[in-house]
Amino acid sequence: MSNNARSQAWQTAVTVLQEARPPFVPQDAHAMTIVIEYPPGDPGAPPHRHSGPAFGYVLAGEMVFELEGEPPRVVRAGEVFWEPGGDVIHYQDGNHRDDVPVRFTVTMFCAPDTPMLTLVDEDELARRAGRRHPAQAPA
Repeated sequence: MSNNARSQAWQTAVTVLQEARPPFVPQDAHAMTIVIEYPPGDPGAPPHRHSGPAFGYVLAGEMVFELEGEPPRVVRAGEVFWEPGGDVIHYQDGNHRDDVPVRFTVTMFCAPDTPMLTLVDEDELARRAGRRHPAQAPA
């Protein structure tokens, strides 16, 4: 191949993994990309929310992913997930496997002067129990 030859690989190199139309992005938001790794069997972060939308990709292992109103699902290495942020509670992001770690990356849009993750207290969880998917709602 000569030095002047241009590759045509870029024309077929892109694979769309997900497309989403987030309900909002906070004004003056900044983007943050993080990597999270939980050891085998770890339940992950307690119920929380993000100030803006978040888009993720599982790099290794399997994650249990549950958002308010949706059934929990397993997201495996090479698969994607997203959440709208704002008022929606993110119930689970733990390791689905007890024999290997899970590692995933998340890019989120954060409102200014707001933590990227805010925990939800037990009182609010109890008040919103009816919004959780019936498969996971407390009896």
